[in-house]
Amino acid sequence: MRWGRALMWAGAGSLLLALAAAGTLCLTSGCTSIGYLAQSAGGHLGLLASARPVSEVIADPATPETLKQRLALTQRMRDYAVSELGLPDNRSYRAYADIHRAAAVWNVVAAPELSLQLKTWCFPVVGCVSYRGYFDQAAAEAYAATLPPEGWETSVYAVPAYSTLGFSDWLGGDPLLSSFIQWPEGELARLIFHELSHQVAYAEGDTVFNESYATAVERLGGARWLAERASAEAREQYQRFDQRRRELRALTQATRDRLDALYRGPGSEADKRAGKAAEMARLRDEHERLKRERWDGYNGFDAYIARSNNASLGVQAAYHAWVPAFEALFAREGRDFRRFHAAVQQLAGQPRDQREAALRALQP
Repeated sequence: MRWGRALMWAGAGSLLLALAAAGTLCLTSGCTSIGYLAQSAGGHLGLLASARPVSEVIADPATPETLKQRLALTQRMRDYAVSELGLPDNRSYRAYADIHRAAAVWNVVAAPELSLQLKTWCFPVVGCVSYRGYFDQAAAEAYAATLPPEGWETSVYAVPAYSTLGFSDWLGGDPLLSSFIQWPEGELARLIFHELSHQVAYAEGDTVFNESYATAVERLGGARWLAERASAEAREQYQRFDQRRRELRALTQATRDRLDALYRGPGSEADKRAGKAAEMARLRDEHERLKRERWDGYNGFDAYIARSNNASLGVQAAYHAWVPAFEALFAREGRDFRRFHAAVQQLAGQPRDQREAALRALQP
């Protein structure tokens, strides 16, 4: 199940600065963050070191023809992102890396037993985020295992791609990865547009704003790509998948809304635990009904539903909470991507309370 991608909150240069700051802090406050930052910097630099220019990979006789075709498709998408969607024209997604694993990183998210509010982690220089990304799955799961004794529910999920906000352009930019290169055309376009949008506007410490904006760009840009550049077959393939995804999202949104009302309500903790158990059972039952009545038995979301908890439901909200507001802003700006990006940049520069008030006013 893919709800979205990760925002790796700094590029290599900023991570090195963060490591230096963390080393200084070790003198007075311990070294709890320096190991995490080191694996982030090392993992990203290792990924960059394995990347080759797309033109070189395509020209290599050893490259499979199917991969050559996919890489050529990404370059058309990359050009389209610049010319039609107003996204950055830089070195990102002009190189390709075979990372020999299923995901770029694995994210750890956590939430309390009776709340959907995600835990946040703060680091020197790079600020606060609501997840921790690991380049090694075992390390992510090991860290997640330390949180339940402190009262947190956790979720570890694979992330196929991430953004370094443009900071690593001097090192070659964010590369295309083997973890997503064979995705269906519609999903591939959306991913590239999503990640590039993180280089346009970024509000420090506001994961929901950043991810909702990128999700809005991927939806709007992906729909335009499919309508203007994709084949009828690609459009049909995407529509089948997206219909299921939208129905599942509606189901989980309804579950989150009921759980949030339950957690904020006046009942005792025992009552809330019982109500939570009933809601999670209802979620599983409704998912089975969708599979049976709407999806012809499609089981691609089974693992996500089986692992659903406050943390996984909370992180889904981070990617979608403000999407309707951003779509309304896009319409207000005449459906012009450059004007839209400029308006979002203005919002990102405002204090958080003002930014959220503006988004609430836009929210349908």
